Amino acid sequence: PRLSRVGALRNPDEESAVIGFKDYEAAAHALKIQLQSLEARGSNPDLEGAFREAIKGRANAVVTITNSPLFRNSKKVTELALKNRLPSMYEGPTWVDNGGLMSYSANDLELFRHAAIYVDKILKGAKPADLPVEQPTKFEFVINLKTAKALNLTIPQSVLFRADRVIR
Repeated sequence: PRLSRVGALRNPDEESAVIGFKDYEAAAHALKIQLQSLEARGSNPDLEGAFREAIKGRANAVVTITNSPLFRNSKKVTELALKNRLPSMYEGPTWVDNGGLMSYSANDLELFRHAAIYVDKILKGAKPADLPVEQPTKFEFVINLKTAKALNLTIPQSVLFRADRVIR
């Protein structure tokens, strides 16, 4: 409720992170929240430096725009978020399993099922260009109550009821 500034951990050299950041900027603007870019470049990103910037910029929370190096370091990212007392939101449940506060993302199993259907169609002769582009239809909301407790946060029951999975 008192959120005013969010740090977005990302690699600004990746196109997907640039697009993702623009999407987060639009949402932040609509919610009257300032969005701070926390840069984590390269295959071995300076995560400690990014979190120092978050604290220096007075971020109230962190959201991660996932890429391979960040995902490989998900445990370290979630540990730094907790160490710096920053509630964290991620793109996938693995982050929450590693200690992150919460995630909301497309259900990976459902995406893999759809990919298998496409592979089957292609192997049976369908042209990839003729197949429709589909958006995910099943999303998953995961909350880690252990992390919430460590951050001294109370997650309202109404939010917990909406979660697909709660880590206690």
